[in-house]
Amino acid sequence: MDDWDSKLVIGHKVRAPKVTKNTSDLNGKSARRAGAVVATDKKIASGNKANPGTDHQRIAKLDRENEVAPPPKVAPSVGKAMQAARMELKLSQKDLAAKVNEKVSVLQDYESGKAIPNPQILGKLERVLGVKLRGSDIGKKLEGPGAKK
Repeated sequence: MDDWDSKLVIGHKVRAPKVTKNTSDLNGKSARRAGAVVATDKKIASGNKANPGTDHQRIAKLDRENEVAPPPKVAPSVGKAMQAARMELKLSQKDLAAKVNEKVSVLQDYESGKAIPNPQILGKLERVLGVKLRGSDIGKKLEGPGAKK
């Protein structure tokens, strides 16, 4: 009966090797305790072994060629038409901003031609000022509702 001679330890689990599934498993305490070797170097395959810097230069050149043009600004004629209609109605920029529920700085940008055109804001301004600000005939007086040509 050698069962009496065997040693039984209660409360200790047999440590099985852990399979790493992500980098946090590699960097965890258990990996360091187990003496796991962690590779930190990343190898990058390059087609041109003689001059590895040319690949980065080529990518930078492509990036410069694919620059996105800035969006167009409001035409100066729109700003002049807005200003003329606002003066005709004897409204300040602050009053007009309150009527169209926009900031004064937005109206200043539109009048100076620095703003990127927003059809919703232009529509509000057209209704309040009674002047066409989009399409052709900018600055032309708008007819009343239902008076379409």
